Amino acid sequence: MDTNPPPPPSQLQELTATASAAAAAASAAAAASQDENQEELPTANLPLASLSLSLSLFSPFAKPSSVVPSPSHVKFNVPSQVSSLSLSLFPPPAKSSSKLSAPSNISNSLLLSPSPFLRRRPADPSAAAAVRRCTIVWFRADLRLHDNEPLSAANADSLSLVPVVLFDPRDFGRSPSGFDRTGPYRARFLIDSVAELRQGLRRRGSDLVVRIGRPEVVLPELARASGADAVYAHREVSHDEARAEERVAAAMEAEGVEVKYFWGSTLYHIDDLPFKLEHMPTNYGGFREKVKGLTVRKTIETPEEVKGVPSRGNIEPGDIPSLQDLGLNPAPTMSQDGKPITSASLVGGETEALERLKKFAIECRTETSRGNMDNTRNSIFGANFSCKISPWLAMGCLSPRLMFEELKKTANRTVSPASSPKSGLNSPDSGMNWLMFELLWRDFFRFITKKYSSAKNGAAAPATACTGALV
Repeated sequence: MDTNPPPPPSQLQELTATASAAAAAASAAAAASQDENQEELPTANLPLASLSLSLSLFSPFAKPSSVVPSPSHVKFNVPSQVSSLSLSLFPPPAKSSSKLSAPSNISNSLLLSPSPFLRRRPADPSAAAAVRRCTIVWFRADLRLHDNEPLSAANADSLSLVPVVLFDPRDFGRSPSGFDRTGPYRARFLIDSVAELRQGLRRRGSDLVVRIGRPEVVLPELARASGADAVYAHREVSHDEARAEERVAAAMEAEGVEVKYFWGSTLYHIDDLPFKLEHMPTNYGGFREKVKGLTVRKTIETPEEVKGVPSRGNIEPGDIPSLQDLGLNPAPTMSQDGKPITSASLVGGETEALERLKKFAIECRTETSRGNMDNTRNSIFGANFSCKISPWLAMGCLSPRLMFEELKKTANRTVSPASSPKSGLNSPDSGMNWLMFELLWRDFFRFITKKYSSAKNGAAAPATACTGALV
């Protein structure tokens, strides 16, 4: 007689027997409608009870059955067979997304992993693109929607955006030499431009976040609040601006947030130059000869819709500061002799910039030249003696590339920024040709400033780089 009695049947064995009986009954009923001599098919290696239980407990289409006991009365010690089968047969449905569609060959482990499509993009832009959760678009001297690569790229890459303008206190107040870093007229122009930018973003479904503070402090705060994984911005050229970019990059690296800078402040793109920036000629003539064969890149279209600010973090847009908020007094509109001050009447913003460009192109097209350079310039620009568009170019309300494209549309002949200003003086295009010449001077100043502001040896820029363009 065997001294080891058989183990008592567990609840799983009872359930297996019950389910097996139910399955056997179902099989018998099905067999009755078939040929009585038909042979039964061999069962799979997986116990039929496990299959029945899987379908009953985990199938979203299964109906309650009196044959299978309530799950509350079932206790599994080793549920690997049942759970693995149910998982493979009925994986959790993936959440639908308007931006992403999961391919059919995604494994169950990928479906169950947290947010596999929202991982941060690698630093190498040539790598496969991944959708970003949120991107901060840091507007600087590019207060426009047209031809704005950081905005367009972020809008295409991200599920949400945080467009932001920062009023850095270091840009205001007194300089060591005792002058205002930003005067009241320029500050008023800046405020107008920011207000116009906010209106344009709101018309396209987004908004503009405005803060007073240092970028290396405010941007990480916004990134943490919004869950942003990147900052997109245009590069600038001066020493202080370059140092600000370095501080922001260091601060965001500590947060694990990528910073991506773009180039968009000149007629020619810095990547298209036929020389490295450190080898750039230090005189305008040499620079002009080097870039004579370059092509101006096409402008980037204004996005019809812009992604909105994420609800996470409850980020408030903030108020646009006044002159008093920036520590400045209102600027007078009249001079001491009772004449109106021209600077006080300038209105900042993209809309005003485009309107002025349109009027200037028409004026250049219809004006009659007088036969020499000086008279040509005077006749074209009239009492204003220039196009008076520099403030909008400097604030980034107008792209120099868009300016180039619009003037080319109006010209009777090919207009090149590398052309001589004396060519074609007897044609209506001479004024536009002169303006292209001035835009190239502007490029030279910005590139040479960037060259020496980025130099590690601290060498000073030549005196020619401090000369202002006539635009």
